[in-house]
Amino acid sequence: MSVEIKCKYCDVKNLSCFNRINTDDLDYLNSIKKSNLYKKGQDIFYEGMRPTGVYCLYSGKIKIFKLGIDGKEQIVRFATPGNLLGIRALISGREYSASASTLEDSVVCFIDRRTFLKLTVKYPYLSHCLMITLTKLLEEAENKLTSLAQKGVRERLAETLIVLSNVFKYENPTNNMPVISLTRLDLSNIVGTATETVIRLLSEFKDEGLVEIKGRKITLVDIKGLKRAGKILI
Repeated sequence: MSVEIKCKYCDVKNLSCFNRINTDDLDYLNSIKKSNLYKKGQDIFYEGMRPTGVYCLYSGKIKIFKLGIDGKEQIVRFATPGNLLGIRALISGREYSASASTLEDSVVCFIDRRTFLKLTVKYPYLSHCLMITLTKLLEEAENKLTSLAQKGVRERLAETLIVLSNVFKYENPTNNMPVISLTRLDLSNIVGTATETVIRLLSEFKDEGLVEIKGRKITLVDIKGLKRAGKILI
C-alpha cells in the first residue's frame, strides 16, 4: 500500500546515507521515490531476484535471510530505520543473495537504480557512506562466522540476545531494560540451532536471573551476565 513520506521532513534521514543532500535534490528525490507500507510477514524482495533500485527503511524492522536446502531460514541480519537494503546486489549488478521480509508493519522507500547512482556521483560522501556500510556488513559476517565456528550454542544465544538488544527498541520505560520481541523459531534461525534448544536455554537464562520472559517478549535483566555467558568482552 502506497503512503506519503516527504523526504525533506523525513524523521530518519539523519540516520541514513542521505543526510547531506540539499533541499532541491530532496524535492527531486521525493518526486521519484516510492513509499509503501508492508504488513508484518510480507516480503520486500526475494533471493535470486535482479535489483532495480535500493530500499531505505523508514519505520519497522526487517529480517534478511537465506533459505537452506531443506527450506529452513537462516537469518543473516536485521534492518532498522535508516538502513539501506539491497545495496550489495545493486552495486555489483548481481542477483539478491538473500531475501527480505518484515518482522512488523513497516514503511519502506524505493529509489530506482538510475536516480540512486546519479546521487552517488553528485555526492561523493554518499559513496563513502556506502563503503562504510558494506564494510560493517562484512565485519558482521566475519564475526558471525567466527562465533559459529568457535562458540557453543549457549554462548551464541547469549551473544545473539546482546546483538538484538541494539536492534529492538527499549520498550520498558519503567527500568529501561531492552525488550526483544521475536518468535523462538526466528531466534533459533539466527543462532543456528533447534527451536527446542533455544527454549531450554532461555529457561536456563531465566532461572539464572539473566532474562525475564513473558510470552514471546524477552527482557534482558542482566546485560553483563549475558556478556559473560556469551564470552563477550565487557
